[in-house]
Amino acid sequence: MKRIVFSLFQPATLALILIFWASAPASSIGNAWTITVATIGTLAMVQGLEFVNERNASWRLSAREFLTDLFYLILYYFEISQNETKLADEPLASAKHALGITTAWAMHLPFVAQVALTVFRLMHNSFLWWTHAPHHHIAQLNAAKGLVGNPVELFLVSLSVTAIFDLTQNTVFCALNIVTAVSAFAHANVRFDPPRWYAYKFTTVEAHSLHHAVAYNDTRCHYANSLILCDRMCGTFRAGEGTVVGRDERVRLSIRQQFLFPLRPRRCVLTE
Repeated sequence: MKRIVFSLFQPATLALILIFWASAPASSIGNAWTITVATIGTLAMVQGLEFVNERNASWRLSAREFLTDLFYLILYYFEISQNETKLADEPLASAKHALGITTAWAMHLPFVAQVALTVFRLMHNSFLWWTHAPHHHIAQLNAAKGLVGNPVELFLVSLSVTAIFDLTQNTVFCALNIVTAVSAFAHANVRFDPPRWYAYKFTTVEAHSLHHAVAYNDTRCHYANSLILCDRMCGTFRAGEGTVVGRDERVRLSIRQQFLFPLRPRRCVLTE
């Protein structure tokens, strides 16, 4: 029974998220805090699984790691994501309106197609590496580790197509919830055994752990945080997984060091 549960847990969770937001009442969709509660709840659920079916004993969550993860969770959900609308979405929407750009056609796509459109987002581009590098200094993987890194990157990767395309609110919330779930699965210290079709399309901890390997050259694969299918299509997919993660001799950065890391000279970032 346990094997079946951890085999189907990931696809079942995504299916339930789709069903929930497709049928969510207007009162829930109209409340911006609903998505915050839903995504934090998803993270907490996956985090709890680490105590049920641990993947790697060296990644076991300590008090120090938990407090660091909690700090970034609060920073992201109560500061960065709250300011994203004012600093990015509203200006982009105003620019689109001023230019006379209309994308009402997007709202008439099937719900699943709208969600898929929103899930695609810019991540791991080379010009973002200086802000993304601190994330690779984590020395273990846990469900909330996807939020650990430099705050500039957290803001940049939270930007999506929601301000460019006219999409229904429940579509946006559903996509955000799915991305959160997949990211949590990809960083979780949980021994999942997903179906082959799921691992072919979505990023798993097996694939993402290789992206967090110690050697810099080994990290040049599995760039997709959500859809590993993109790596398969672009030739950046590699078989295998990692058990030892981190960078620069696995030096763990403090929160202050993570914030200041992009200011370091280039040679300190690309140590191989």
